[in-house]
Amino acid sequence: MRFLALFFISILCFACTESDDTGPSYEATPSPLEIPQLFRDKLIPPVVPADNPQTVEGIALGKKLFFDPILSADRTQACATCHNPQNAFSDERQFSIGIDGIAGNRNSMPIFNMAWNFNEQFFWDGRATSLEAQALEPVTNPIEMHNTWENASASLLADAEYPELFEAAFGTRTINSDLATKALAQFMRTLISANSRFDQHLLGTLELTPSEANGLQVFMDESRGDCFHCHGNPNNPLWTDNIFHNNGLDATITDKGRGNVTGDPREFGLFKTPSLRNLAYTAPYMHDGRFATLDEVIDHYSEGLVYSETIDPLMKTVAEGGVQLTEQDKADLKAFLLSLSDPSFINNPDFRAPD
Repeated sequence: MRFLALFFISILCFACTESDDTGPSYEATPSPLEIPQLFRDKLIPPVVPADNPQTVEGIALGKKLFFDPILSADRTQACATCHNPQNAFSDERQFSIGIDGIAGNRNSMPIFNMAWNFNEQFFWDGRATSLEAQALEPVTNPIEMHNTWENASASLLADAEYPELFEAAFGTRTINSDLATKALAQFMRTLISANSRFDQHLLGTLELTPSEANGLQVFMDESRGDCFHCHGNPNNPLWTDNIFHNNGLDATITDKGRGNVTGDPREFGLFKTPSLRNLAYTAPYMHDGRFATLDEVIDHYSEGLVYSETIDPLMKTVAEGGVQLTEQDKADLKAFLLSLSDPSFINNPDFRAPD
């Protein structure tokens, strides 16, 4: 009898050990990012945090959360409301309108190729230091979703589907801001754009038009467009340096931009360089959406620069008002810039709202 008792006790202990290990050892299905050839050839590997690997279940959860208005206080707005796939995940309005009818003061930034933002500074002013942190703020921002994460988490927990989806993604039915933003970040890291006409040209499958080819020369010529210092060159398929600049928009700084984050007066009026990809879909332009057309943007750099104390030294023709492009060079530069747009990105069914 003593032997049998010891035997059953050992069986129970083994069962308890197995049960205790089930949660911590849970692993969702790995789903590494599909990295385009150009990015493999020209960029270092993307930023994927060790504590938030890409998984099939995490991406699916993040996608559902991105398009679901459940995160907003009145359940009327989703992330996709201000980051529309058809606008390369930006907003066609100059300023997005929150659930209380209040407009912001900056244009909604597009979302793509975020995993290659190597300095991990997000938003126009770089105040978020990870993609997960970037996903955290809009829910609680009083002029956006105007919610609390406690309320948003409670709504998700009370939903018929979300507890199971969180369990599938993270091995727990616990729902909180940490796991929700991890899922959102996983989905956003899949938003990769790398199939523009110019990408195809670099891969040797398409020839540029003469106008596009001259536009590239204008872009790279310091005596003409002089665009490459901030936006890179064909060896940088991101088409941004992801750094902050004052590009000569205003003589008087009203929005301090990066300076609001750092408190450094030398950074008043500095904003992140946006990518030049998908300009065909992301109007209006600049941090405050002041330019409705790409022609206006080109005119700004050609003859519209104005001096302020923190203007970037790269705006070296500010005394002349800009680089003074000819009308032909303007047209060709525009043709080149539009060749960086990727119609397959905005039409990718993987990036549409789930059924």
